[in-house]
Amino acid sequence: MGAGTGRAGPAGAGAGATGRRGEGMSEVMDLEALNYDLAQEVVPEWWRKLLSCMQCGTCSATCPTAYAMDYTPRQLWQMIRLGLEAEVLTSRTFWLCTVCKSCQVRCPRGIRLTDTMVALKEYAHRQGAEVPELLVTLGETVLQHHNISGDDNKTRLIWSQNLPDPPMGVNPLRRTAEVVYFVGCVSAFYPRAYSIPQALVQVLDRAGVAFTTLGGEELCCGYPLYVAGLGERMAELARHNLERVRGVGAKRVVFSCPSCYYAWSHLYPEMMDVSGLQFQHATEFLAEVLTGGKLPLGPVEMAVTYHDPCDLGRKSGVYDAPREVLRAIPGLELREMESSGVDGMCCGGGGDVEIADREVTVSVAARRLAQVQATGANTVVSACQQCKRTLQEGARKNRIRVRAIDVVELLWLSVQTADQIAEDEQAVGG
Repeated sequence: MGAGTGRAGPAGAGAGATGRRGEGMSEVMDLEALNYDLAQEVVPEWWRKLLSCMQCGTCSATCPTAYAMDYTPRQLWQMIRLGLEAEVLTSRTFWLCTVCKSCQVRCPRGIRLTDTMVALKEYAHRQGAEVPELLVTLGETVLQHHNISGDDNKTRLIWSQNLPDPPMGVNPLRRTAEVVYFVGCVSAFYPRAYSIPQALVQVLDRAGVAFTTLGGEELCCGYPLYVAGLGERMAELARHNLERVRGVGAKRVVFSCPSCYYAWSHLYPEMMDVSGLQFQHATEFLAEVLTGGKLPLGPVEMAVTYHDPCDLGRKSGVYDAPREVLRAIPGLELREMESSGVDGMCCGGGGDVEIADREVTVSVAARRLAQVQATGANTVVSACQQCKRTLQEGARKNRIRVRAIDVVELLWLSVQTADQIAEDEQAVGG
């Protein structure tokens, strides 16, 4: 058995093991059924590196969902090394990977472990293995409707309908603009996240940024397909989005969604030429705006803690910008959690795990929320609409009194507070 797992392990997964163990018994291994080229077929670019795994178990110890897997990540690598193709393909381990890269950044061998999990999903599709039904549905939905919700894609600006005065760039769209705000599917179609794009466009407008959204011409970035093992199908979406951005003459693309940001900055360049464009997460862009003194900020008296989104932090290296924005808000006290920065714990909302097993996501969120509570803050701030949704749902399901909010929402609250103070002072002076 794998160390501390209490589950049956494959042959060789534990010291001295000679067959897959289950309920105290060993099975004889059929050597003719082994696929000795399995590693090379799954990850042809780094299969030798994968075979260098020394079975230390660091990946399993740091994986947020390992407790729910039938085989720990450490065991899975050994199964691949042994050529146990049938057992690998019927495992649910890689379908429960949140793609948080917690294992990959800690692997002492420098193996691309998270990328291998994604590659296993791709391999499962190619081999016709059983795929979680809802993930198949997700792929069909994105390809047919160009978003993850299945809504009419022309309604991508539905989140803006209750804005008191939609700024130019939202309604109406600008024909040309140097800055494009790429909203993303979750913020566009899921009501819990509407407040994020609502806050951001008002902040951008107030700062005098001549931006535009793409409206119904924005399609899913394709990242949900990538993490579902359907990455080869995202190229058409990527080309469309790039053409629309270039069509308005943009030089920068700003994202409030870290997954969209990761797709554009890391995956799109592998498919096409993105030269001449700068990609920034909203917090990076806003940190620059704040240095110019273009936004009046009023006090927001509360203690908060910051949750690093995996796609923004570990996978994209953006740690400072969100904290710079938060520290710029007068009266706000930022308390760091025990695990933060590169060591930040995943909230459980990534990798399409919510679709594969919702209860796993809720459980992982509860562990992260326990760290939030340990800071004494009752508000957790993130810079990701999916993290906000996941932490909100985790708090609701686990009856934890913690509020989740996005960085841009807090910044807009600070701007509104400054406006109210100015109005009050003017009224008194008048």
